[in-house]
Order: sequence, then C-alpha cells, then structure tokens
Amino acid sequence: MRTTLNLDDQLLTYAKHQAVEEGVSLAHVIENALRESLAKPRAKRETIQLITASGPGVKPGVDLDNGRSLLDIMDDPS
Repeated sequence: MRTTLNLDDQLLTYAKHQAVEEGVSLAHVIENALRESLAKPRAKRETIQLITASGPGVKPGVDLDNGRSLLDIMDDPS
C-alpha cells in the first residue's frame, strides 16, 4: 500500500544508508523498524486517583473564570 510520511531528514538519511548496507529497500527498513517498535510491550500506566472535596462549592464573589481575580484572592492575607 502506498502512503506518504513526513520524516526527519537525518532519520531518513540514516534509514537510506541502512537500506544500502543491508541491500534492501528503504520501505523494507521502515517496515521492519515499525514492526519492531509495535511489537514491544507497552508499560502499563499507573491509575491516578484524583483528590476531590465536597462542600458548599465556591465562596460568594469568586469567579473561577477570572485568573487575575483568583490570584488576588489567593494572595489576600485575610
């Protein structure tokens, strides 16, 4: 199957040199590299437990969409 890939110039040059050294096509080198990469087992990601809070919600007058106002409130020593 034909497809178009945008590859880094250095990576493409390296792959072309490898193809010449092995006496195979560039497509063969790329296919093998992709097969090897996809065959590697992936590390399972750790599940993250988010900490949540319950309560009455946001204090009156606090606008969560206004970053400057939030910074002022957080910096207020009272």
